[in-house]
Amino acid sequence: MAQRKRSSKPAEPLVFRSQALAEALERQDVAAVALALRHGNTVVPLVKPGPRDRPLDGGEVWTYRDPKTGEVALLLFSDAANKPANLPPAVGLQSPEWLRTFLRRYESTITTVFLDIAGPHPMQASPTELLKALEA
Repeated sequence: MAQRKRSSKPAEPLVFRSQALAEALERQDVAAVALALRHGNTVVPLVKPGPRDRPLDGGEVWTYRDPKTGEVALLLFSDAANKPANLPPAVGLQSPEWLRTFLRRYESTITTVFLDIAGPHPMQASPTELLKALEA
C-alpha cells in the first residue's frame, strides 16, 4: 500500500478577516467599503456551520430580528474578533458573490445591514444600498 508523503509545513489557518474592509470602516469611507465588499470576503455569524465534509455548504447565517418591531438586520464583520460574544460562536467567510445573492434573495426581509456593529468603526446601510455598491 502506498503511503502519502506528509508535508512538514502545517496548513495555514483560515483567517476570518478582511483587512481592506477594516481599513475602509476605520476611515468611514463609503466608496472604500463598497470596493472592499465587491472584491473581498466578509465575515458573517452563523447559527450553525456547514458540515466539514461539504465545504461548499457555508452553514446557516444568523440574523437579528427585533422582538418589538419584527425588523430583521444582517450583521457583517471585517474581522471575527469584532463579533460580539453574545452572538452564536460560529462564523463564516463569505464571498462578494455570496453576499450579492443573499441580499437579492432577502432584500425585502432585511431592513438594515450593520458592519462591525460593536465597533471599533461601525457603519450601517440598507440592503438596497449595499446591492448597488456590489453591482457597480
